[in-house]
Amino acid sequence: MTLKVAFLGLGVMGYPMAAHLVRAGHRVTAYNRTAPKAERWAAETGAAHAATPADAARGCDLVMACVGADADVRAVCTGADGAFAAMAEGAVFVDHTTTSAALAREMAEAAAERGLGFVDAPVSGGQAGAEAGQLTIMCGGDQGAFDTAEPALAAYGKRVRRLGDAGAGQTAKMVNQVCIAGIVQGLSEALHLCQSAGLDADAVVDVIGQGAAQSWQMDNRAHTMVRGEFDFGFAVDWMRKDLGIVLDEARRLGISLPLTALVDQFYADVQAMGGHRQDTSSLIRRFRG
Repeated sequence: MTLKVAFLGLGVMGYPMAAHLVRAGHRVTAYNRTAPKAERWAAETGAAHAATPADAARGCDLVMACVGADADVRAVCTGADGAFAAMAEGAVFVDHTTTSAALAREMAEAAAERGLGFVDAPVSGGQAGAEAGQLTIMCGGDQGAFDTAEPALAAYGKRVRRLGDAGAGQTAKMVNQVCIAGIVQGLSEALHLCQSAGLDADAVVDVIGQGAAQSWQMDNRAHTMVRGEFDFGFAVDWMRKDLGIVLDEARRLGISLPLTALVDQFYADVQAMGGHRQDTSSLIRRFRG
């Protein structure tokens, strides 16, 4: 089924995601805050671009967004020239941005007031997953809105699942980020132990990666961590934003997440070392000075 789709936000994730929608046969109009990037994307894909979120969204069945933070989502949804005002009744807005669950519920309510559907649909898989069309997509929202969006999400999602009402997708992404933070910290400490003891870290990883210690992070980041290579997309600044959301939600729920709080401060150390834009595996730098 061919859908008319708007895609708002052509960053490292949104740029390839929007292109996958074009390749899947959908009629796509893109918007980006920096217009030259939208023009370049349109030239590469043969699709259209628009000057505002409202212009991109007008007449669309689906409007997808992948922007920076809560404030950016509000801007493209309900701000000046926001998409909501231009969307037809029954259309669905899908937000791939990692935000607070409270923001997802707020936007879902605002959408419902206009007769629109809203799905919070944060993703996991990083830049490589977006480029390969192999993202995991965690969704929250009304079942009907999800059913409308699911065929388009299949263009870049290897696993797409609705986990509950509005905010459920964002809460699932928080769970995802807690798991990643703990694994990267454990891998950093393990490699530090390995090298301090004089072992060949690459050889050790090749062995233990075949056993119970195996993880995606070990398979894809351990060898580059050993070499001090930290240019793989998902930056420390973004992880700190996400962990801040997690810790805010923990306070709201009245629960303690001590490991998450500790690793968040370790990432602050990496920022202080100048690693703002290095990827999250740069956590090992703390052991190297």
